[in-house]
Amino acid sequence: MLRVFSHYIPGSLVILIIVEALVLYASVFMAAELRYIDSPTRDASIALLEPLNYKAMVYSFLMISAMTAMGLHTRNIVDNFSSMMIRIFLSFGIGFFIITIIFYIYPQLFLGRGVVAITFIVSFLGILFTRTVHQNLDKHSIFKRKLLVIGAGSIGKLIEDKRSFARTQGYEVVGFVAIDEDNFKVNKDNILKIESTLYDLCLDHHIDEIVLAMDDRRKGFPLSSLLECKMKGIVVRDALDSLERITGHIELEALHPSSVIFSDGFTNAVSISYAKRAFDVIVSALILIIASPIIITTASLIWLSSMGRDPIFYRQVRLGLCDAPFNVLKFRSMKTDAEKEGAQFAQKNDARVTLIGKFIRKTRIDELPQLINVLKGDMSFIGPRPERPQFVLGFEQSIPHYSLRHTVKPGITGWAQICYPYGETEEDTRNKLQYDLYYIKNYSLFLDMTILFQTVQVVLFGKGAR
Repeated sequence: MLRVFSHYIPGSLVILIIVEALVLYASVFMAAELRYIDSPTRDASIALLEPLNYKAMVYSFLMISAMTAMGLHTRNIVDNFSSMMIRIFLSFGIGFFIITIIFYIYPQLFLGRGVVAITFIVSFLGILFTRTVHQNLDKHSIFKRKLLVIGAGSIGKLIEDKRSFARTQGYEVVGFVAIDEDNFKVNKDNILKIESTLYDLCLDHHIDEIVLAMDDRRKGFPLSSLLECKMKGIVVRDALDSLERITGHIELEALHPSSVIFSDGFTNAVSISYAKRAFDVIVSALILIIASPIIITTASLIWLSSMGRDPIFYRQVRLGLCDAPFNVLKFRSMKTDAEKEGAQFAQKNDARVTLIGKFIRKTRIDELPQLINVLKGDMSFIGPRPERPQFVLGFEQSIPHYSLRHTVKPGITGWAQICYPYGETEEDTRNKLQYDLYYIKNYSLFLDMTILFQTVQVVLFGKGAR
């Protein structure tokens, strides 16, 4: 697992992106050779395409961006072959559209119709081959980072429950060492015995990392053994850190106030960032301009659906930074009497949603007016979703650390929105909070850009919409 600008990315995914970028880059040169392979003016024709290096880099960057937007570079890489093919086809379709526009704006980048066509064919086959090889290689244990967990209690159980998912992220949980024998929570078949020393046990099982998952470190903490392992090259991590790397969120059960206080995170997101504000304004303004035909059409359809009797927009009080209330602006997607019985979560196949509302909620068009909230400064473009005061009061009493999400501005989209489906229960809210806390802890503009690109696939595939 690599840490890029505080954001954890599986090492296998980084390697995959680099290999795919090289495949796309090389495809331009291969296409130029294939296009003029029998031409008597081969050298002169290829020379007219120069600078090929620069053009190949632009092509590679644009296609990698399109693939990222289609969800091909997420932590949970698509395993289903048909789903992968659909996303690759969509990536190349979007890439072709963007590259065509680029050629129109900057004709000096044009490669010629023949070379472009061959480039897309070669790169498509190359990406398909790379993905197939990656899926087969990534399953072998030789590429997994082996973990030994110290502790077999409730925190150890958390790790055991994620054992299968950890394998998909490049980790193999080899076993557990029980320190407090009166507090077994993991399967006893997964517990390893220390025959001589902890270091020898690590050598026997080729351990790369030791994870400290003790419920109470005051009882039997193996200080000298851990020091020996640390000094001999074995990485020692806290359970919270390891779970964060594996899952992409922060486990509430393993989070203690001291973890927040002494962590190297939880500071960038809550500090005043002019770069983030500039990012919010630029992205929101661009989307407003690009989506203006959609906004005008949607507003017209909502107005016509009630012949002007009902409002086009819907204003609702939400809590923002430091629990400050503000009115969030959305296109009206429900009947005007939707909450005559009080505030409630949207349900699947909700009868309160109008015919037009079903479509704009599914495509997230109803969220577009919130760009005004971003420009006003009530919201950020990316951050935890703003919640209603009626719900927040209950969540803060029943969900630990819920108030931490109000230390940053809420957003239109966020890490929780691209990683977790729509939530309609308190348990869903609890799970989404774990992703929000990951975002707050590891905030960077790089993470914002990652979320921005991956939001595209959430909209296109209707992930988590209600």
